[in-house]
Parts: sequence; C-alpha cells; structure tokens
Amino acid sequence: MFGYLRAYILIGVAAAGGGEVAGWDEGLMVTFAFITQSLLAGTGAFGEQELAERIRSGDVVVDLYRPVDVQLWWLASWSGRSAYTFGSRGIPPMLLGAVVFDLRVPPDAATWIVFALSVVLASGIGFAIRFAANLVAFWLLDSRGVDQLVTLVLTFFGGLLVPIVLFPPWLEAVARLLPFAAMAQVPAEVFLGLHPGRGALTALATQLAWFVALLALGRVMLGAATRKVVIQGG
Repeated sequence: MFGYLRAYILIGVAAAGGGEVAGWDEGLMVTFAFITQSLLAGTGAFGEQELAERIRSGDVVVDLYRPVDVQLWWLASWSGRSAYTFGSRGIPPMLLGAVVFDLRVPPDAATWIVFALSVVLASGIGFAIRFAANLVAFWLLDSRGVDQLVTLVLTFFGGLLVPIVLFPPWLEAVARLLPFAAMAQVPAEVFLGLHPGRGALTALATQLAWFVALLALGRVMLGAATRKVVIQGG
C-alpha cells in the first residue's frame, strides 16, 4: 500500500510539472517508487539492533571470543538475511506494482547484471552503516536513538521518500555526496537505465568506494571499543 501511495503522489508531482519534472516522466516516477520499495528491507532501511542488544546485554563477549573476525561474521549473517529478504520482500512489491502500472524494466541483460551488482553493494553499504551505528552501544547505554536518527537521515537522503532529483539542486548535490543515495537512489537509477555505458561503472565504483570506506570506519570503531570493554547489564 505504501508503494501505491508513493506512486500516486509521484504521478501527481509529474502532472503538476506538465508531465515531467527534472527530466523524469510519470513512467520513471512510478517505477522508481516500486523499485525503491523493493530495496527497503534488504538494505537495512528499517534498522537493525541485534548487535547493539548483544553489546548491552554482554553477549558480545562471546562474539569476541569466537575464532572468527567479528565484523566479517556479522557481514556474513547480514548477507544471508539480505539475500532472502530481497526475494521475499523485494520481488512481490514489483509484481504488485506491475499489476496496476506499466513499469519500466531494463531492456537488456547487461543492465540487469549491473543492477544486480549495484544491489549487492547497496546491501553492503547498508550493513556498514548499521554496523557502525550499533557499535555506538559500546559508549551509550541505549543506542536506539542513534539508530532512529540514522533511519531518518537515510530515508530522506537515500531517496526512499522521493527521488533526490526533486530536491533543490544544492540539496541534491549534498545528497549525492553522502553514502545514503548509494543504497537506494543509485540502484534505482541503474535499473531505470539512467547510468548508461561508463556511467554504470562510475556508479558501481562510487558504491564500492563507500562500502570500503564505511567498513574501515566500522573496523576503527570496533578496535577502539574493544580496547577496554565495560558491559552495561552483563
């Protein structure tokens, strides 16, 4: 229902602009609404507090004693759940959208492959952001406020409410400088064929750069947190 609601709002936006806004017509708007709806759960847009809860309860000590890298262990867990979620909560919204609207889909296999890679990287960025946000629990008694703040910023700047192309030019430029657009806006644009040729490689390279940078941030935070661990409640 939320997908339908967003689609009709964006149809109204396109109509108010004479059928096209910022180069986006009704077809692009509607398809964008459903493709980003499909990306919501798999990229962690709803938040993830499991690691923060283990830190608060003290169970994270067990994780630290395991003979595996903590960050990679959580990445593997996230990847498994994300793959399942994209199938169970990603495909149905697109199918339901196609029942009502004439959605635009990639016309060739190359675009589908680039889109698949973009989605994998989007999920990785989502993990890295949530991992870092969860680690804040090492310093705070309750990190739910941080998680909710991240969700709010991610939803707005990631294009999960409206395409960031509808922002004022200066605000769109800011949004594209942040990692959140790489989680939803960029994969959706790839799906819509808005990054043809080398543009697709540039989009993937940008996503990969953010993924590596945010993983590094999480690694630094984890190292700082585990030098002296004080468990609240454990």
